Amino acid sequence: MERNYSEQERLDRARQRVKKIKGFYSHLLVYVVINLMLVVINVQNLEPGESYFQYKNFYTLFFWGIGLAIHGFSVFLPDFILGKNWEERKIRKLMNDEKKHWE
Repeated sequence: MERNYSEQERLDRARQRVKKIKGFYSHLLVYVVINLMLVVINVQNLEPGESYFQYKNFYTLFFWGIGLAIHGFSVFLPDFILGKNWEERKIRKLMNDEKKHWE
């Protein structure tokens, strides 16, 4: 069952999508800036002859990177994971279940 959206609904959905994309790009920018600062700090704190490539220098990069990847997937692949119009179908199902419960 395909639903025809009004111009206002399409505009609201587009604005919501842009807001999610903007949030991801902001998260990405903060990730890059903070991790570059951490690299500079870690390099400055190295002992003479000590290698930068130690596991302790990559904790933040790795674990925050996992979170950033999940954020990116949630923004750019929602239809792949949950299917097209999943949110709307779920709302309709919950509303029908609630209606049946009270009848």
